[in-house]
Amino acid sequence: MSTKPTRNAKSTQELRFYHHPTCSTCKKAQKWLGAHDVTVEERRIAETPPSARELEDAIVRSGLPAKRFFNTSGQSYRAGGWSEKVDALSVRDASEALAADGMLIKRPLLIGADVVLVGFREDAYAEALAGA
Repeated sequence: MSTKPTRNAKSTQELRFYHHPTCSTCKKAQKWLGAHDVTVEERRIAETPPSARELEDAIVRSGLPAKRFFNTSGQSYRAGGWSEKVDALSVRDASEALAADGMLIKRPLLIGADVVLVGFREDAYAEALAGA
C-alpha cells in the first residue's frame, strides 16, 4: 500500500488522492497540490482503490452522474464492455464495479470531507481547495 503525505497542511481536512503513477494528468495534479502546499494521503488507485461505500458517498456528494467516475478511455472500461452498460447502473452498482477494479476509476480522484474532484482541472482544484 502506497501512502505518502506531501507538503505541510494549511487545513485539517483529510484529503485522499487516488492516482496512477504513470498517469500524466495525475502528475500534473500532484505538482499543483505540491505547489499550493496541500497535504494529501496518496493512494495508488490500482492497488488500493476506494471502497464501494466511499465511492457511493463520493458520487452522491459530488452531484455528478456515476458515469463521470469511470475512466472511459481505459483498457478495463473497453475490455469490460462498460460503454454498453454504464448508463443503466445504479449508484450502488457503479460503486461496486469501480471498487472491484481501480483501473476503471477516472483519475486522479481527490476525496475529502468537503470535496470530491474527478480528473484534474486547475480551476476546479483552486476553487475547491481555496484555503486548504
